[in-house]
Amino acid sequence: MTPFETDVATVLAALRDGEVVSYGEVAAEAGHPGAHRAVGRFLRDYGGHHWWRVVTSTGRLVPGHEVEQARLLAAEGVDVSDGRVRTA
Repeated sequence: MTPFETDVATVLAALRDGEVVSYGEVAAEAGHPGAHRAVGRFLRDYGGHHWWRVVTSTGRLVPGHEVEQARLLAAEGVDVSDGRVRTA
């Protein structure tokens, strides 16, 4: 893995059940602000890594994986409706 990939994997590994973050938040926390698209590529290429806990900045679920992501998030107590994570 590249240093970027290692940084992103570390951030994702630290996410707890029910914790949802945006691609941009992962990038910033990993020390690579602005690299939100690269976070998406990492998740696509490496799978696993708590991918279901990462959404767009508007709370939208991963296109093409909405049903599975919603199921996994709901199992962790996250409120999901209409393809988005609902925040309090």
